[in-house]
Amino acid sequence: MRHKTLLLLVLLAMTIAAVAQKAQTADANVVAEITSLEHQSVKADLAGGSTFQKTYLADDYTAGSSWGRWDTKASILKDLESPKQNNTVKEEISDLTVRAYGDTAIATFQETYDSSYHGEHRARTILSTDTWSKQGGEWKLVASHSSELAK
Repeated sequence: MRHKTLLLLVLLAMTIAAVAQKAQTADANVVAEITSLEHQSVKADLAGGSTFQKTYLADDYTAGSSWGRWDTKASILKDLESPKQNNTVKEEISDLTVRAYGDTAIATFQETYDSSYHGEHRARTILSTDTWSKQGGEWKLVASHSSELAK
């Protein structure tokens, strides 16, 4: 009887360890995917166009900018139709951290950029939070918020 109990405890411990390992692997995969998407977003901003935004912004995407205004997927796509008025000439992210919560991931980072927005030159360093959600098997950016870095 003692051997059976011991065997069951060992099997239970092995099962728990396997499940924990699987969860860690899944989280690591999510972190890698979102990290890649954040870097792709920077490249897309620098390249211009709207392919990235059309593909990865959720239809109900909302962003609170460091300039104190709300943007949506529709407003961003409309702005991108005027590349002379709305473009990015420099953008870098640093201190990127991604935390995974199943089908949701939170990315936090510092971003320094130099751009034109509605023809107005804008350059600053901001702290940003992006919220990603897996929808229909694809990652979508559902919300963002940015604040100017304290001087």
